[in-house]
Amino acid sequence: MAARSSTRAPGRKGREDALYGLKQGDLRMHTPDDQTNDAGDFAKAWFDVAERSRAMIAGFLARQQVDPVRPVRLDPFNASGAMFEAAARLWADPAKLLEAQLSLWQGYAQLWQSTAARLRGEPAEPVIQPAAGDKRFKDAEWSESAVFDYIKQSYLLTSAWLQKTMPQVEGLDEKTRRKVEFHTRQFVDAMAPSNFVMTNPEVLRATIESRGENLVRGLEHLLQDLERGKGDLLVRMTDVDAFEIGRNIAVTPGKVVFENELMQLIQYAPTTAQARRRPLLIVPPWINKFYVLDLKAQNSFVKWAVDQAHTVFMISWVNPDETLAAKRFDDYIREGLFDALSAIERATGERRVNAIGYCLGGTMLATALAIMTARNDDRIASATYFVAMVDFRDVGDVAVFIDDAQLNAMEEDMKRKGYLDANSLHRTFNMLRANDLVWSFMVQNYLLGKEPFPFDLLYWNSDATRLPAAMHAWYLRNCYQKNLLREPGALTLDGVPVDLARVTTPSMVVAAREDHIAPWKTVYAGAPLYHGDTRFLLAASGHIAGIVNPPEAKKYGYWTNENLPEDPDAWLAGATHHDGSWWTSWDDWVGGFGDGLVPARDPGAGGLPPIEDAPGRYVRARSI
Repeated sequence: MAARSSTRAPGRKGREDALYGLKQGDLRMHTPDDQTNDAGDFAKAWFDVAERSRAMIAGFLARQQVDPVRPVRLDPFNASGAMFEAAARLWADPAKLLEAQLSLWQGYAQLWQSTAARLRGEPAEPVIQPAAGDKRFKDAEWSESAVFDYIKQSYLLTSAWLQKTMPQVEGLDEKTRRKVEFHTRQFVDAMAPSNFVMTNPEVLRATIESRGENLVRGLEHLLQDLERGKGDLLVRMTDVDAFEIGRNIAVTPGKVVFENELMQLIQYAPTTAQARRRPLLIVPPWINKFYVLDLKAQNSFVKWAVDQAHTVFMISWVNPDETLAAKRFDDYIREGLFDALSAIERATGERRVNAIGYCLGGTMLATALAIMTARNDDRIASATYFVAMVDFRDVGDVAVFIDDAQLNAMEEDMKRKGYLDANSLHRTFNMLRANDLVWSFMVQNYLLGKEPFPFDLLYWNSDATRLPAAMHAWYLRNCYQKNLLREPGALTLDGVPVDLARVTTPSMVVAAREDHIAPWKTVYAGAPLYHGDTRFLLAASGHIAGIVNPPEAKKYGYWTNENLPEDPDAWLAGATHHDGSWWTSWDDWVGGFGDGLVPARDPGAGGLPPIEDAPGRYVRARSI
């Protein structure tokens, strides 16, 4: 037996190396030439894997309950119509189709030649390379193995061809084109070879080395996530047990000093002997929870602002259920911003505040300022808008989800429940960055069987909130779909026609250059709508990292330009780049509205007694 192995095994191993291009020991499958006891052990291991997997699936199915009134939508994102139209128009023009196919075949021919040269031991340049920052192909075998390199490049050629060809089909209107572009990208992202066991070298290696234990763990993770989502797949992005709100996240000291059925108001404890006279009110979005601005001491905007001698108040929105289904956008203005302003005056004796609105909180802040201006209410001395849109002319890929068919279906679902469930919103935003926020975790959790790594930002991202039916339907229809907020008098809220042009409050509009939720040029389009002293600041990075960028981190950078030309590209061309965090630049600006110094204020020492310690009850209620 040993002699036969010495003559046959090298030839087999040589063929395996030619096929896979692997180093000895990597991905080496057991063959009939292996010793009998090894083969038997391997078979027993895989039989055990199959049995344990069957038992887990059976147990999961036995625990499931079917919701008889839950609607089943075969095309929840209304993609089929747009994709069918694009395909029909492509096939209707044979010359264009042949031209497109020829370009793809030419790429394949070059790839075949390159791969053949590698198999002959000759040097060969790649035909196509992954984009910079594409983490799917970081494993060394994607480049060192001729076979996996071929799989990788073949996928990249095909995906690039699809993403170029489908959206450029002639005759598509702009909305259909954008939908085709988005769903084509979703398709090619889903079909990446890195997402499958047999075409991912890292997964294959882990499967062979662990004899399938990674897949058993992955199946267990999959069933747990399905059970947690009550039938919807909620992919865990982080170790949710590693964090506890108020213990190691959202820990800046303070007190809840006011509450109503929509929000709690937190006043944070001072860290300086003196504070600026004018308090700082932060209005976060109610689509997410406020503690993205208070994750931990090292990156907490709240703590940093307190350390700069601001008396900081934070609105913590309730996580609504069906009892709040009828709450509207103007209810959030009245019971959120207006009640907070009144409470701050009672707590500090100060009538005027500096205000920050983040994302939807910024949209609401601008709308409220238009109402306040019409009523000669000047309680907000300055307004800062973090990645907040008021002109929704181009909302990026989010527009794909805002057609009549999808809004009608969403409204029917919300009418049945009384709210938009957190799972739907969480899934939609994750699709905007599917490779980073969906597929990478599926590979790590389900194929490699790894436990998610503790990460505070991803914990926050998974802590999604529900939205009241009436409010969300109004917001999507009037802002996203019809873009009425920018039109003077087109909307009436709290009994007042809304006209942003009447707002003269000094304003700083902050956008993020790589923002996929509030595109920076769309945020910029809202800045000229205000008629006060308005400044625009562009941060590097995205919707969260561009805002949560503490000075100590020395990351990213930002651009400033005192002029506001109509064209955002012209603004950027004339802008000055600065290294580091924009927080200090904002603090210099808002300091002009601080109105001097007073002794620091302890929460509860004024006219509002403490209700409970920060971060309060409302933020602890989880939807998922």
